[in-house]
Parts: sequence; C-alpha cells; structure tokens
Amino acid sequence: MAHRVPVRRGHPPPADPRHGGDRDPRAHVPAQARHGGVAQRLVCGVRPARARRDPLCHALPRAGVGDYVARAVSDGARLFKMHVQVGVFAPDDPLLDPAWDVLARHHIPVVIHAGSGPIEGPYTGPDRVAEVLRRHPDLTLVIAHLGMPEYDRFADLAEQHPNVYLDTTMAATDFTERSAPMPPGYVERLGALADKVVLGSDFPNIPYQYAHQLFGLARLGLGDEWMRKVLWHNGRKLLDR
Repeated sequence: MAHRVPVRRGHPPPADPRHGGDRDPRAHVPAQARHGGVAQRLVCGVRPARARRDPLCHALPRAGVGDYVARAVSDGARLFKMHVQVGVFAPDDPLLDPAWDVLARHHIPVVIHAGSGPIEGPYTGPDRVAEVLRRHPDLTLVIAHLGMPEYDRFADLAEQHPNVYLDTTMAATDFTERSAPMPPGYVERLGALADKVVLGSDFPNIPYQYAHQLFGLARLGLGDEWMRKVLWHNGRKLLDR
C-alpha cells in the first residue's frame, strides 16, 4: 500500500576514529531498521490534502497497492521512494506490478534504493531492478546513490533504458570513497550520462557538511555544464514531465 511515513530524526551516531573521525557507517543500520519497522506497520492511504502538501509517497508490496498508488497520483503525488533495503522487499514482487503500471503510465519518477550499500540485503542489487524494467519498460526510475557499490551495473541500466536516471546521494564524498570507491573509468561514464544524473544528498541525515557533497561532485572535473545539469536542469525536467 502507499504510505506516508513520519521520519523522526535522532541523535547522529558518534564519530569513529577508524573512519577518519566520521560517523561509523555501521551506526546507520539500526536507524534504517527502525524506519523499516515503522514503514511495515503503517498502513494508510494518502489523503488528497496530504498528497498536495507533501507529494512524496512510498509503496510496499501489499494486496491493493495499485489502487492506493493510483489514488495517491490522482491526489497529487509527484514522486515515489522505494527503499528495497529498509523495506525488505523485492522490487520485482508481482504484487507491485499494478503499482509499477500506474507509475509508468503517469510518468511519475520513482527514487529506488536498490544498491547493496551500506550493507547487502536479500533483495538488493541490479538484477531485480532489471527484471522490473523488463516488465515495465516505460517506468521512470532514479537509482539512489548511483547504485553503489554496483556502480557499473546500474550505469548499464541507465544507458540501456531511456527513463532510468542516477542520483548522486553521498557519491564522490570522502566518506563514501573510503568504503565504496568509484571503479576505474566510472567518472567518464558519468560524464557521458550528463543528461541522466540528478542531485541527491540525503540531507540532513549525512555524516558531513552538505556543501561537501557539492564539492565532491565538482572535483570529478566534469565541467560547469555537467554540474548545471546535475544540480538543476535534469531534476527539474524529471518533475516537470
């Protein structure tokens, strides 16, 4: 069903000298698990006023999810987030097919966290996402975190499918480059995918200053025009479709 999940921000995890003074990435996992528990327990439709005010929605594989998603879209939802790792669900679960159909038909972007970082889950990785796209080729997906650590295989999907994009959340930062560095040749792929990369940040739930995300992208050396597309133009085009 479609959910509107309240997110409660707690205290950040403590600094860990083993990670250069940054917060230990393992400390994020319990918070994600708690968030997933909330998502699993809350079962509610998206009311029209809520969808207009907060047009970001979530969906899980449940009976009737297609109807809930259709209602949310009718009520003004403009963006969906699917977190395979936190929700502990398979994106290619047949129960989600009606929801994917609605989202594809209405060109609603879906930000999907399906990469195996920070910890591999039972349903993470590019294979199940590829199966979703095989069944729903018109679906608009935004691959969160560039799909790290499976950078190249998710980039393959962006190259193969006209409506698959990559988002930059935590990418190219010192924090991520220590634990999930970009593979050789990947920066050049990002340059070639200039029209299919959008800014993501996870702000405020990040273990560094927000500006460091932008600095990390700039130091990739892909140029001002690439930065303009990533920071503004590509995301605006997605939401204006």
